[in-house]
Amino acid sequence: MALEKLVVDKQAEQDFKFVLNRCCHILINRWQLQPQLQAAIPELVEMFENLPSPGIVRSRGAKRMRQLVELFVETEQYVTLQRLARVMSETPETNCSGTKPVGALIQRYPYLYEHCLLSEDSSYEHQQTVRQIQSRIQRRFELDLSQYVTYQVRCAQSKRSQPKDAPPKIIQPVKNPTLLSDRELGGALKQFVGKVQGSNTHRDLAQSFITHTSQISRYKDFKDDLYEYLTASIDPAYGKRQFNERLHAHLKSTLPNSDAQKPSEFMILRTCSHLLNFLVVESPQRPNHFVFVDLITNLGATITTVLLLKIVLLCRKVKPYLEKRFSILFNHYESATRDGVPWLIKSLENLNVAFSIHFGSADVSCLSQIM
Repeated sequence: MALEKLVVDKQAEQDFKFVLNRCCHILINRWQLQPQLQAAIPELVEMFENLPSPGIVRSRGAKRMRQLVELFVETEQYVTLQRLARVMSETPETNCSGTKPVGALIQRYPYLYEHCLLSEDSSYEHQQTVRQIQSRIQRRFELDLSQYVTYQVRCAQSKRSQPKDAPPKIIQPVKNPTLLSDRELGGALKQFVGKVQGSNTHRDLAQSFITHTSQISRYKDFKDDLYEYLTASIDPAYGKRQFNERLHAHLKSTLPNSDAQKPSEFMILRTCSHLLNFLVVESPQRPNHFVFVDLITNLGATITTVLLLKIVLLCRKVKPYLEKRFSILFNHYESATRDGVPWLIKSLENLNVAFSIHFGSADVSCLSQIM
């Protein structure tokens, strides 16, 4: 029997997890296409943690197979399956209990899916499955956000136009689709969409920066202008303490041998990716994120997100790299309680809103009527 040969093989402990993982994904890829079968996906994943009693097992192969299945739940492949099961649950996790783990929120953040639900051994079919799920959940959030913004605008307009003695106009309420408070979400929308320097939005400023720096002949001058572009969003009191100096030093040390060259697309991409290492986190192996936490502590999650957004708006190819930085943090704190890392939750939520507005299809154009 081929399966028995596989499990008793010397390489079984290394290879079996990939075989079992692939078997699970074959089922998941089929089931996720049929809404009536999607609920079976979390059930399949949960089965591995609730294996039936083995009873009397005499076969050496059967005993070994059970051992390997029990070991499977300790692998990275199984962790990824658990995340996928959470994503496939009926509705996003909105229970605000601070004792729940961060990992339970995975469905809320489609921009993490490709980094948290896929691995190097993921089949093409599974990659397509994850992207289909990602697209579906992203569209749902963008629609919910658009409807919420429209509702808030209608409420604001109603208050402005309604006579003092008139009975309040009944407007069907729409739930805030984020884990931010209404005030926090309002502040984030104002930053991401509204005018921040004169009549300019962050998108306008990024475009002006791109136009201006396309004429620059030296990479060193590009870095100097990039420093000014970024620090314009930083509270001067905070910047003067240490951050601005550290940012300047970081940029100065980036590709110093190319300072006299005309900045190329590759150099700009490299600069922006290095910036995200510095501002967020470098890698799973070096998960230090002191700068990121310090920014959020002093400036708040929204302004910190603005800083990251400004980088992505001037170099859109770096967006997956930023998503990867956030996936590193998400994985790092996956088992932590939400109360333990409120700064991370607010950052994840802010980035979701920013991406939906600038790179998705969320329609918040009606905000211009009240801003």
